[in-house]
Amino acid sequence: MAEALGVQKASVYTYITSKQELLFETMRDGASAFHAGLDAIPEDVSASEKIRLALRAHLRTVADQLDVATVFTREWRYLEGERREEIVRERRRYEERFRALFREGRELGELRTDLDDAAAALLVLSAANWAYTWLTPERDSEELADRFVAVVLDGVRGYATRP
Repeated sequence: MAEALGVQKASVYTYITSKQELLFETMRDGASAFHAGLDAIPEDVSASEKIRLALRAHLRTVADQLDVATVFTREWRYLEGERREEIVRERRRYEERFRALFREGRELGELRTDLDDAAAALLVLSAANWAYTWLTPERDSEELADRFVAVVLDGVRGYATRP
């Protein structure tokens, strides 16, 4: 990191007291970025549209802030003590916000009445959280999110035209 900043290693600790602090601050930035995407979703759209917009926001955050998204997704387990507890709470809150979108869709009759909200959210977030390994900034993350949502909401069963 010091090399990337163009300073000596010891100089980094003038601004950051420890590796734990640096990791924690990066994790907080990641949590803020992911939550901001959900905060921007309008309340007056259908639950299905909210799910689509939530996935778009998630993938856009990954594409736009690849380093921060990677740390938020993968490195939280290296935090210790109260910092770890805070980040785990933020991760759970984010996951709950996704679950709530599926629950809303089920309760409003937009989605299957037997939908397992937690499993649906886990499926979507598990796929989206790996995006840091293959999503590049030049890839259209919104189109990709729309394709993901089509598979999740419309399923893989149905009618297909024969070639």
